[in-house]
Amino acid sequence: MQAVQATLKDWQVSHKMDRLWRGDPSLWTGDDEDKWLGWLHVVEDQIAHLSQLTEAASDAVSAGFTHALLLGMGGSSLCPEVLKITYGKQPGHPELHVLDSTDPAQIKSVESRVDLGKTLCIVASKSGSTLEPNIFKQYFFDRMQQVVGKEKAGAHFIAITDPGSKMQQVAERDHFRKIFFGLPSIGGRYSALSNFGMVPAAIMGLDLRKFLSRTNEMVQACKPEAPADQNPGAVLGAILGALGNLGRNKVTIITSPGIHDLGAWLEQLLAESTGKQGKGLIPVDREALGSPEVYGNDRVFIHLHLADEPDIAHKQQLDALRSAGHPVVEIELADTYDLGQEFFRWEIATAVAGSILKINPFNQPDVEASKIVTRQLTEAYEKSGKLPEESPILDQDGIKLFTDERNAANLNKLAGSDRTLTGFLRAHLSQLSAGDYMALLAYIEMNDVHENQLQTMRHAVRDSKHVATCLGFGPRFLHSTGQAYKGGPNTGVFLQITCDDSIDLPVPGQKYTFGTVKAAQARGDFQVLADRNRRALRVHLPKDVNAGLKMLEQALREALK
Repeated sequence: MQAVQATLKDWQVSHKMDRLWRGDPSLWTGDDEDKWLGWLHVVEDQIAHLSQLTEAASDAVSAGFTHALLLGMGGSSLCPEVLKITYGKQPGHPELHVLDSTDPAQIKSVESRVDLGKTLCIVASKSGSTLEPNIFKQYFFDRMQQVVGKEKAGAHFIAITDPGSKMQQVAERDHFRKIFFGLPSIGGRYSALSNFGMVPAAIMGLDLRKFLSRTNEMVQACKPEAPADQNPGAVLGAILGALGNLGRNKVTIITSPGIHDLGAWLEQLLAESTGKQGKGLIPVDREALGSPEVYGNDRVFIHLHLADEPDIAHKQQLDALRSAGHPVVEIELADTYDLGQEFFRWEIATAVAGSILKINPFNQPDVEASKIVTRQLTEAYEKSGKLPEESPILDQDGIKLFTDERNAANLNKLAGSDRTLTGFLRAHLSQLSAGDYMALLAYIEMNDVHENQLQTMRHAVRDSKHVATCLGFGPRFLHSTGQAYKGGPNTGVFLQITCDDSIDLPVPGQKYTFGTVKAAQARGDFQVLADRNRRALRVHLPKDVNAGLKMLEQALREALK
């Protein structure tokens, strides 16, 4: 760890933590980084204005809401999801649900879990122009009007958005119950401790005085008065940045059961902040620990665990990895109310790592590319009523394969005479080499059955090829890890999975449906991967997704033999 120690010494001697807190853009790239540092002070601001959050909680209870439904994407939804999964339902408060998918089956599944007549919908969108929150609002506002009537529908909605946004205009027009404002100086993925995370936290009944007070302890510990080697954020950032520069850029997140969803939030923070200009950190979440021989020398392991969850099995496996020479970082949380401390520690660490990697950790240039292509496709659908025709390179037993011309030529060459599903998968995965990673990008309903099937596949690849593996559900990963997949190091081999939808849902006021939007998002995602010369293959499944995944898994296992 000499590189880490040297980095921390440099940060101390050069007063870099002081420069970070002062907002010196030359610490990064000298671009506009100083305009995106509002998150440094938001905890103290929230404590000072805690009454606004407690009033939101009281209002939701007194109005008789039994459910709260967060409608958002990326930085607007991932923190609320972590809070919902970590804390569960709080007695006497609405149960929080989170929707961040355009998959029609998933939308219906979420809708079936709430009583709309007693539900408070929280539309969360910083810019107010993001496609998904807007069409979620259109759908659920229409459904709410059907359930409670046009006059009462607005009272079932609140908005969290930046001042002057399109969403503010919509909320005012439709007489939303309340509008909470974000800070324009805080980007989406750094917004967990702003209103985007704390308003849902208040409504679901968290003790925010306790939560924010604990979090403030980390804020004070990360200020520049602390020596760099004793500053929790600086130390973690130095580890991530210095080891990333040495090729250990697959940040493998291991969590104890009580905080298992924290990795989903960390994925976005790390990937979207650092994955650009051909470099960056690739977060690896939900990959089960294996024996040392299945890992290359591109890993750093971060073990986050609760003090009352000893996590003995993980610790024994991590000891074996440490003995084999892999860097392992241990972070212990006293209890779940330390979660806010980790949000802040990792935000500081990501900003520090961004400086070490010499990138701007506050922009996301390649996320916008996918949005543009998606918008073009949905606009074309509005005019013609259909998406452009596609030609598969294979159609076998209801499963179709698609790719771009460059990748098709390469796969045909690698597959030789074996132009079957197994043959093309074998050819695609044969491109993996040391330092690469494989990512499954699944535009299907996110549920336990699909998760387990995809997890089985990723681990088969990891154990066979000894490479890091990632798993993301679309379109949510587009607002998270998608930036690193397109703008980060060109070391990914991507298997995108799409399907025929068994059901579809209209988007009120539009010709296109949610299924159309999801298909356009998948195509936009794939096109940008291809434009960036990424190695990508798309597998399209029939309506019976479970059966299609079983066929895909069988073919993948054969391909790995």
